[in-house]
Amino acid sequence: MYDIDKYFFEPDPEATEALVGLPVADVERDLILATLRHTDGNRTHAANVLGISIRTMRNKLREYAQSGVLIPANATQD
Repeated sequence: MYDIDKYFFEPDPEATEALVGLPVADVERDLILATLRHTDGNRTHAANVLGISIRTMRNKLREYAQSGVLIPANATQD
């Protein structure tokens, strides 16, 4: 399994302040997509890093795709 503890960090106060005023849904979407890019499109790994179920990850990605958001592909797929 993955070492989830290495993903916990103290957020940069300036970066956190930049999020103030943004809708939570937008921040969540951007965080999910950034984590997916970081994991080379591996949905299971991204879900583990974020502490959400793979089902939640799939549902969120389906929702984003239906609204026209480009979803990062799994880099290991042929």
